[in-house]
Parts: sequence; C-alpha cells; structure tokens
Amino acid sequence: MLLSVLDQSPIAEGSTGADALHNSLDLARLTDSLGYHRYWVAEHHGGPMLAGPSPEVLIGPIAAATEAIRVGSGGVMLPHYSPLKVAESFTILAALYPGRIDLGLGRAAGTDPLTTFALQRDRRQAAPDDFPQQLAELLAYFEDDLPEDHPVRHLAKTLPGRPELPVPWLLGSSQQSAIWAAELGLRYAFADFIHPDGSEIAKLYRERFAAVRDLQAPRTAVAAWVLCAPTDEEAQQLASSSRMTFTLLRRGQLIAVPPPEKALAFFARDRRTADDDPPGRRWIVGSPNKVRAGIETLASAYGAEEVIVVTITHDHAARRRSYELLAEAMDLQPRALQTVSV
Repeated sequence: MLLSVLDQSPIAEGSTGADALHNSLDLARLTDSLGYHRYWVAEHHGGPMLAGPSPEVLIGPIAAATEAIRVGSGGVMLPHYSPLKVAESFTILAALYPGRIDLGLGRAAGTDPLTTFALQRDRRQAAPDDFPQQLAELLAYFEDDLPEDHPVRHLAKTLPGRPELPVPWLLGSSQQSAIWAAELGLRYAFADFIHPDGSEIAKLYRERFAAVRDLQAPRTAVAAWVLCAPTDEEAQQLASSSRMTFTLLRRGQLIAVPPPEKALAFFARDRRTADDDPPGRRWIVGSPNKVRAGIETLASAYGAEEVIVVTITHDHAARRRSYELLAEAMDLQPRALQTVSV
C-alpha cells in the first residue's frame, strides 16, 4: 500500500500565512526523505485557517524543494478556471519536473458562496454548473482529440510543456464523482475525511470503470484525517486543535488552528470531550500501532491501493513528528536525498 500526503497549509493561531507556506515546504522535504509516495496541496479560499488557495503556484516550489516524491494538486477546483489555463499551467509544471506532476481535479468551490462569487471573472450572473464539460475539454487538450470542427482545436498542440503531461485524477466524495471517474477512465481519490463510509461509492467506481485512457484497471486512493503521536493520550490532545476548528466551522465561525490547551478548555466549557469526532468526520488518531491498524482497515474497506494522509496540528513540529511516526509504523523505506533548499 502506498502512503501519501495531502497538505492544506494550516495556519496556527499566532502565526501567519507565510509561516504556513514555509511549513509546507519543510514538510514536503521531510516526507520526501521518509519515503512517502506523493505530496498534494489543496485549494481553499477566504478563510483564516488554511493558506493554500493556489495549488498551481505552490506545486512548483515544492517540486523544486524535493527530489523523488510526486507533487500535485488535491485539488484544482475546476469551476473557478478556464480548462485551457489549467492545461497550460500544468504542462509547464510537468515539463519542469517530468514524471512527477499530478493534476487532481475537484468540483467543489473550496469556500463560501460569497468568496466563490468574488472569484468569478464575470459577476453579472452565477457561473454555470458545467463541470463535466469543463473536465472533458481539459482532458481533450492533453490528448489533442478535440473534434475536427472545434474552433480551438489547434490550441492543444500549443501547450507549452509538451510532450510532458501531468497525470490526471478526479477527486470526490459523492456517487456522481465516482461515476464520472469510472466512465472517463480516470484515477479516483475519495475524500473520506469529508464523507466517511464511502466504501460503496469506491466499489461503484471499480465496477463501472472503463479503460478508455492510459489506465487499464481502476486506481483508488482514499484521503483520511490521521494524527499519530507516541501515545493515544498525546495524540488526542494534539487533535483537539483541529476538532475545535471544525466544531466552530459548523457554527459558521472561522478561526486559525488554536493551541491544544485552548481547545481543551473550549471543550470543557462546551461540556464535550476533546476526543469526540465532529459529526460527519472520521479521525484516525492515536499511537503508531493504533493508527496503522486504522489505516489498514480503511484501505481494505475502500479497496484502495493508496492512503493519502491529512494532518493538522497547531505545532508544526508535532505535525512533522506525526508523519515520522506514521512512516515508521507503516514500514516506509527512507530515501537518500541530496539537500535541497528554496
């Protein structure tokens, strides 16, 4: 089983977005050396908790700071963009870092409705819900198979990074995303940390998969919330920071990631225990042995060849340590890398 990283560039209370972005570079270098398979960065807009609104900007510095780990988007929220612009940007990345760039694509806005509106170029009316058409056009640019009479067919040949191309993935947390991924023959990453218990959706993807592209068999990854510490108790304390942010998010309050002591005090006032999972969320939290068992159970349920780990803590050193302990628990093979700095 492959183990990978989804980094949302969390902003800790008392720090800045710039700090969070430098932490992303540091974590990428660490996980590259530990033997993780890929490093994806997310897209979120307009909030105080996450500093990653532009994966297409962040991927380049991360790829430059690492040597072997695959780097990509988890994902680009396609409704905000022109398919041609995405194709151009990611072929540039693929040309500069050949064989290492992934393009994970999503349909969600990654923000609230007002910020979604602010992201629109044309604000005279709501943007159309035409994700399937956008996705088909983007893939057609890569494959140079737009219809003969298509007015922009010639643009596929002008993609600046050719012949290098990114590897496309479809991201999702719904049955519809599984159907699209299957029908288009795409790799599929399911967000269990958003919609737990999606094993039947992953099964639907595998059952309907059509080998119409380079992929000859379905390829499933599952993304999960994971936090590993030397003991279960310490892991639960560290996880209280994220749990507080998501508890308040459900109440419409957006905050930076608080320190554990503040989160524990919050839960004491709220008459809840800090190790209660927020509704609609699954967390794999605990000591290395406990976390390994949870990851293996999750991968088995989804029939997934790969688990993509999302970890948020207030303290960056604790997040680093979580990935180190997880790599050891999962028997990852460290890489001997040169020292790369950005």
